Amino acid sequence: MAEALDPALPPALDTLTKQVLQEACDRGLMLVTAESCTGGLLASLLTDIPGSSHAFDRGFVTYTDEAKHELLGVPMEVLKEHGAVSKAAALAMAEGALARSQGAIALAITGYTEGNPKHDEEGGLVHFAAARTGRPTHHREEHFGDIGRAKVRLASLEVALRMMLERLNGAD
Repeated sequence: MAEALDPALPPALDTLTKQVLQEACDRGLMLVTAESCTGGLLASLLTDIPGSSHAFDRGFVTYTDEAKHELLGVPMEVLKEHGAVSKAAALAMAEGALARSQGAIALAITGYTEGNPKHDEEGGLVHFAAARTGRPTHHREEHFGDIGRAKVRLASLEVALRMMLERLNGAD
């Protein structure tokens, strides 16, 4: 069981996390995260399972546009033209994390955990990207709805882990 996140973590997420880490260990591949709306929860989850530290390289928490640009190399033009919550930003985040790490698989998450009609932000809109060295980067867009910050973050963890598992198992 994930120690620090128990009992807040649903058992299915714990099982999925262990599966991702086991696959990474079995293949000798290191994982990297680039997170915005989840604020480092995925990295925390991946480092909370005892005995799997060699499967995780690093996590980037890039909440602002400046952080996405400075730490991950996301072009400011992408952020200005498409926004930080977009397919283009998620793809650039994942590819930037991969390029700036020792990892073989990078997972990026960027989204709105809560809606803000004043700024035309859809609560629960989250973009994911999974990059693997030498392979195309995958994108997924989810509309969880304006279900609240915690529920969007937990749902995002599940999608992210499933995408990592797909990349670990060679999905192209």
